[in-house]
Amino acid sequence: MLQDLVRAASAGPSTDTSAVPQSVVLTADRARLRVVWNEHETVEIPASRLRAACRCAWCTRARHDGTFAAPFADVTIERVAPVGGYAVNIAFDDEHARGIYPWVFLRTLAHDDGQRL
Repeated sequence: MLQDLVRAASAGPSTDTSAVPQSVVLTADRARLRVVWNEHETVEIPASRLRAACRCAWCTRARHDGTFAAPFADVTIERVAPVGGYAVNIAFDDEHARGIYPWVFLRTLAHDDGQRL
């Protein structure tokens, strides 16, 4: 299902076509997002890392004010939805659903500390 979302979302323009994944799959335990860019690059990004990296206005302001509640050790992903042709929106079980994660940003997170498969 999410693979269909990725295909539909990637039909639009992207600022870096190499960052558009072939598939995005939520793991069965909802604790990780598996992203496949090509046959040589598959990574799982923990939900806790994704939640901590949220760049929405609310999280950005909370970081600025020193009130950001990271880490999110037990957070899981509730849903993933495409945003145009460049990103996904991720909703977490802590009721936070404001974050938009562009493909380029997901790739950066994956390279920073994702678990390569």
